[in-house]
Order: sequence, then C-alpha cells, then structure tokens
Amino acid sequence: MASPTVAVVGAGPTGLATACGLRLAGVSVRVLDKASGPAPTSRALGLQPRGAEVLDRLGALGDLPEHSVRIGQVLTYVDGNPLARLRVGQPTRLVTRPGLLMSQADVERRLRERLAALGVDVEWGSELLETEQDDERVRLRLTAAEVHADWLVGCDGAHSRVRKAARIDFPGVPVVERFFLADVTAKLPVGRDTVAVWLRGDRMLGAFPLPGHDLWRLMAPAPADAGDDPLPVLRALLAEEAGVPASGVDDVRWTSTFRIHRRLASTYRRGRILLAGDAAHIHSPFGGQGMNTGLGDAENLAWKLALVATGHAANSLLDTYEAERRPVAAEVLRSTSAMTGLLLGRTRPARMLRDHAFVPLLDRPVVQRLLWEKSSQLNLTYRTGPLGGGVPYGGRPRPGDRIPDIACTRSDGAATRLYVELPTRWGMLTTAGRATGEWEAITGRHLGAGSVAVLRAASVHGRGIWLVRPDGHLAWRGTSPAGLDTALTRILSNGRQ
Repeated sequence: MASPTVAVVGAGPTGLATACGLRLAGVSVRVLDKASGPAPTSRALGLQPRGAEVLDRLGALGDLPEHSVRIGQVLTYVDGNPLARLRVGQPTRLVTRPGLLMSQADVERRLRERLAALGVDVEWGSELLETEQDDERVRLRLTAAEVHADWLVGCDGAHSRVRKAARIDFPGVPVVERFFLADVTAKLPVGRDTVAVWLRGDRMLGAFPLPGHDLWRLMAPAPADAGDDPLPVLRALLAEEAGVPASGVDDVRWTSTFRIHRRLASTYRRGRILLAGDAAHIHSPFGGQGMNTGLGDAENLAWKLALVATGHAANSLLDTYEAERRPVAAEVLRSTSAMTGLLLGRTRPARMLRDHAFVPLLDRPVVQRLLWEKSSQLNLTYRTGPLGGGVPYGGRPRPGDRIPDIACTRSDGAATRLYVELPTRWGMLTTAGRATGEWEAITGRHLGAGSVAVLRAASVHGRGIWLVRPDGHLAWRGTSPAGLDTALTRILSNGRQ
C-alpha cells in the first residue's frame, strides 16, 4: 500500500473527524487502531451544539439527532428536595441547536460511515509499537507492518502511545480517586428529557437518559470502602434518592470504574507529530465537554494540516493549531475541575456554598442562558490568537470569530447555507451584485483553484468581503484586495502579524 500523507492513530471521534477533514481537503490518510474492531460500549455521551455543528460540516451528522435524546432540563435535588431546574437546549440568539445525549459508539459509527464514503476504512488490529521522525518523514512500526507518512496525528487517548513516543509531557493531577458508571434499564421518577442529579452531603448520583427504552446512564463517586463492582453502590443510591428498588434496575448493559484526572499536554506538536483529543487533554466529564473539545481539535487541525500537506502553507501554520486550541482545553480543564469540586462538596464549607448559593442560582434565567451558551462552545473565538486581529474599520465580526450557518446564494443563484459549502472549501461572503473576479484570483493563487465558494449573503453589509475558514471562523474581513493578499500571505507563511 502506498504511503499516506498523514497517518492518524486512534479511531475514536477525534481521530475519525480528523481523517474526514483531511480527506475532504484531498489529503491521503490512513487510520490505525490497536483494537480488533469498533467499541460497542457507550463511553462518552453528549453532543453539545458545537460538536453537532462540526459533524454537520463534515457531512457526518446524518440521523444522529433523530436517534438521540434531546435534553430539556437538568433537575438538581439537595437532600431529597428538588432545588433547581436548569433549563437547557432552549434556543437563544447564539445557540439554535439542542443538546443531544447519545452513545459515543453511535457518533463513531456515523464518522466511520462518512470516512468510508470518502474512500478510507479503519485498519483495526494495528497497534503502534514505536515511531521516529526526521525532517521529512515519520516512521511507524506496527505489530505486523511498518508505515511511513509525512505527518502523524495521535488521537489515541489518555494513555497515548504517540504522545509518549514524541516525548511530550502530560502533567496534571487526579481530581477524584474513583468514579462508578453503569448503563441500565430502570423506571426513574423523572422525565426522559431530564438529567437528574441528587446531592446529599459528600454523596452524588447522576442519571442521564440514553436512547433506548428506559435506558439510563448512572454515575457516582465511589466510596472509599467500596469494592470494584459499581452496581451495589449505584443501586443503593438510586433506592435512597429516587425510590427505585434494587429489583427495579435490570438489563445492565455496561459498567465501568474510572479515575478523573486533569492533564494537559505540554505541547501539541513535536516536529511532524501532532496530538488531538484525549491524547492532548483529559478532564472531568462534568459538563459534557470532552468529546466536543476533541471534535473541535480535529476540525481546527485538519484544514491547517491539509494546507501544509498540499504545499499551500508553511509548516509553521501548524503552530497556530496549538495556539488556538490549547487555551480552549485549559479553560475546559479549569471549569470542569471547579464544577466537579463544587458538586461533590468535599468539605463542609464547599457543601454550604453548593446547597445555599450555587444550586439556587441555577433557577435564574440569566444564569441558565449564560451556562447553556458557555457549554454549547458556540461562543468560542480565536480572536486573540495568532490568526485573529482587528479589521480596518470598526464593528464585528473580527478575524477569529465564529460565523454562524447563515443563508447564502451561490453565484449561479442557487440558495444554500454557509456550512453546506464548508469544509471542502473556504467561503467568500459578499453582497449581491458585487464583482469578485479579482478577489477569486487572489484566493486561487494562495489556496488553489476552486478552493473558495463565492456566496452572497444579506449578513454582509457595505463594501466588505468576508473570507471564512473551513472551520467556520472568520479569516479576514476588509474592503481592499491588496489587504486580502497581505492577510493570506501572513496566514499561510507563519500565521503571525
């Protein structure tokens, strides 16, 4: 088999999304995973609006919304009393997609199907043993083969073999010693659009509805004296807090024990080796940010690596991947660790703060909107990163800001939407009737012929042109073709002012 341009190690959501983005940009890729086949267990669950947006742009969202559970509220009990009803999924000016609960296995299935349609199948049973690189290539030694690639992307999880081979540190601390999980069928006294959380002292029980008849994910910290079987602890908590007898919990689909850690890779790149997803950052599952953060990594990296791999950008463009995405992961680590400590109430003052201040605040509409928009990740901007910056006139959006999925018209008059045109191409947004030949010539010279979709949009006012990156963020906005030429030269040469 011919050597790939990019080898991706790890066939979880991050690795599969990275491979899809690369293939859509015309880059050859191989996806390697040491497992014998796809994992059938649910593992991570929850697709935030930004995660759904990424899958939609990749053409991998498919029927996932129809086969998921749409969450309408998080109901929090303190000492058995319903103290707060946090409404989520309500449309706001920023967030128009709902939050979805589904198995990680379903997300991976849709991504594998999309990748197969793009001509790539996962190579199962391909365990990475060691790797080395020089200035031109990366050599991967597998269990039964050797692969050479121009670039290697490690998406192989918290115990990443790629990260270790690249000698990238992964500092951090444990947040919780042990946590118990179980996917079970049971009839709970809450609606199927509800995530329920019961808090009592330093104990916590969470219940998350999953697709399937009366199927729920149960989660709780493991008591210090508990054994290795999660079911006795979870059944006892469910009986005490929700009044569900032990006999009411049946058809146990999956159980797991894990430790919550907070870790962040010291760098996301070492030469021709890059990290994404859990290989680069791990944190508490509270808030449902893990899979979504990994999908964001994948999309950001894919379009940049595709430009470098096809010779349209200098290798240093890849440094902007870490510069844009590592601060996102650092903030997720901070916020999820703080939420975990607050919810678990390890000290009496912490429990007092939680029960009498934090939980009651969740009932306030303004707090609900702010929390929902933050967890959606749609307010994320790269404005302060190396590809961000000001514009030659006032107003918004600014380079680095996310552009929503706005209605557009193609140059042939056909109606479309911005995200339909991404990520295979960049988007050039302008007003109706404006001549774009000079602008298209500039983008074609920098990005390649046919790399930009010219779109008319009512959202673009005045004489300006908006150039939108394949990940839906604004690359440049201005009125001068010379300004666009200068901006693309800067972006593709080294990503710095």
